[in-house]
Amino acid sequence: MNGLELTGRGRGHLVTLAEPPCTLHAAAVGAFLAMRAAARQAGFDLRPLSSFRDFERQRAIWNAKYRGERPALDRRGRPLDMASLTPGERVEAILLWSALPGASRHHWGTDVDVADGGVIARGYQPRLETGEYRRGGAFAALSDWLGRNMQRFGFYRPYTRRGRGVQPEPWHLSFAPVSRQALPMMTVELLAEAIRGSGVQGESEILERLPAILERYVRDVDPPPRMRSRWARLSPRRPAQARRPRLP
Repeated sequence: MNGLELTGRGRGHLVTLAEPPCTLHAAAVGAFLAMRAAARQAGFDLRPLSSFRDFERQRAIWNAKYRGERPALDRRGRPLDMASLTPGERVEAILLWSALPGASRHHWGTDVDVADGGVIARGYQPRLETGEYRRGGAFAALSDWLGRNMQRFGFYRPYTRRGRGVQPEPWHLSFAPVSRQALPMMTVELLAEAIRGSGVQGESEILERLPAILERYVRDVDPPPRMRSRWARLSPRRPAQARRPRLP
C-alpha cells in the first residue's frame, strides 16, 4: 500500500463485493469469503458490519464526536459530556473507541467488524458492545466460533486488552498477512501530512500529541499469533491497476 491507501485517501488496493456487501483489501477477499462459508456450515451468517472506511467517513465520525453530536464514551462505556472537556481531553476521549482519521486500520481494507446476521434477521440491532460477544450475549456463539476458527483463515483480533489505548473490540477482525505489513508503515510524518489542513477538528491538539497517539493507539495492539494455513502464508498481491508501494 502507498501512503494515500494507508491513510484512507486512496482505493487502489480494494475490491468491493456485492455479497456480502463490503469492501476489502484484494488479498483478504478470498480468505474472508472462505471463513464466511465455514461459518455458514457451522450455523452462522458471518456479516460484515463495517469493512473499508475512507478518510472522509472517519473524519465525519470523529468530528461528530468532537462536537458532541455523536455519543463518546469513557473507558467504562459511560457517555461523556464533551462540552465540559477541554479540546485535548476531547481528543483523548474519542481515541478510546474511535480511530484518528488517517490512522484507522479500516483504511487498509484488512479489518472488518462482524456480527451474526441470523441474529440480526430476528430483529436484533447490533450495538458493538463487548457484552454482546461474551457469554449470554447476542453474538457470543459466533464469537466463540471465531476464537476457535478465524486463525485458519489468517484473521485475528487486534484489540483484546483493556486499560491501554483502544479498548477491547471482540467484533473487530484483522487479516494478518497484510495488516502486519501495513502497521510498520504508519509514521508520524505520514499521519501529520494526512491530518494537517484536512478539516479534522482538534487539529492542533492532535498534531501536538501525534507521536504519543501513534504509539498508544496505532502501534500498541495485539500482535498476530503464529498461524498455519494457506491463507496465513498468503503473500499479498495488489490489484493490477495499483502502483508499487510508496509513501507520498
